[in-house]
Amino acid sequence: MRQLILASSSPYRRSILEKLQLPFESASPHINEEALPGESAPDLASRLATEKARALCAQYPDAIIIGSDQVAECRGKQLGKPGSQENAIEQLLFCAGQTVTFHTGLCVMDSGAGTHTTICEPFRVHFRPLDAAAASRYVELDQPLDCAGSFKAEGLGIALFEKMEGNDHNTLIGLPLIRLIELLKPLGLDPLRRK
Repeated sequence: MRQLILASSSPYRRSILEKLQLPFESASPHINEEALPGESAPDLASRLATEKARALCAQYPDAIIIGSDQVAECRGKQLGKPGSQENAIEQLLFCAGQTVTFHTGLCVMDSGAGTHTTICEPFRVHFRPLDAAAASRYVELDQPLDCAGSFKAEGLGIALFEKMEGNDHNTLIGLPLIRLIELLKPLGLDPLRRK
């Protein structure tokens, strides 16, 4: 079986990919993650996913490399990782009562053949109305400082939502597995046909 590489240091993405029970390695790509002037959220997520996979091609010259990146968007504004409790609370209050779309870029690159496929999978989250005390308490309990949108859907973050819309709940956490399986199968990596 070809070597499978996850171009990410994210423990969340590693945990999701482990569900497929395919052997893989993780490696950190080092790229500039800033948006280009006027770049839309879906375009940014797709470009960064591709750049992450491409950044590891020299290190893994004959492998299948998975790159993924996520950009959250609310009311036309892109939301990054908050980095601090104050920023997380501010982001949550900005999203309160609103719909946030998470654009997850996914790239599967065959470094040996020099080919790749990149898609962008949306996932929408409808936030409940939220006051400052509730936002502050949530951030204190779940510490979502390294998460786009300032919440952990796999944790207490679920209490912030009225409903979620999308094809695959894994997309919200950062790796759309249903689409990933579709992209891996033509490359001979099918978790249900592995020997």
